[in-house]
Amino acid sequence: MILKGFKEKSNKKYLNKLLSERQVNVNDDKLISLGIIFNIDEIHDFESFRKLSDFIKVRPNKLKIIAFSESKKGDIYAWDECYNLKDFGWNGKIKNADLQEFLDVPFDILISYYEKDVLELKLMTAKSKAKFKIGILQTDERLNDLIIKTSLKQFEIFKKEVFKYLNILNKI
Repeated sequence: MILKGFKEKSNKKYLNKLLSERQVNVNDDKLISLGIIFNIDEIHDFESFRKLSDFIKVRPNKLKIIAFSESKKGDIYAWDECYNLKDFGWNGKIKNADLQEFLDVPFDILISYYEKDVLELKLMTAKSKAKFKIGILQTDERLNDLIIKTSLKQFEIFKKEVFKYLNILNKI
């Protein structure tokens, strides 16, 4: 229990360091690749993310979706790429090579679709090499470049707002 607290503290310190060093670089490059991180404990309908990518005209081969669960049982979900607490180490270290590979991809846009305040989800968002990050309202506003204030249940509104702002930013 004591070690768990120290591990969490080291990860929080690393997260704050990442967020303080982040340089926001908004340009008008067209959207080609899209990465999505979501919490499978909060939302199970990952097909809606595929519809979102179609709506904003991202080709299926340029879409990558990963899920996170606080549950340690990896076999309870049918989702292909579901990561959990055991994939994270001290000081923000990622133990899973597939997850690290996802975070190293320089997506044009990363969508972080979760409400729950989970340190590991924040680390995934912060460590991502995505050029532009979009999310719903969270406790730490430094995580995303564009925050759309909706709840998880209002996915259609979120989808329309993402499309609207990507048009305004000349990304589509």
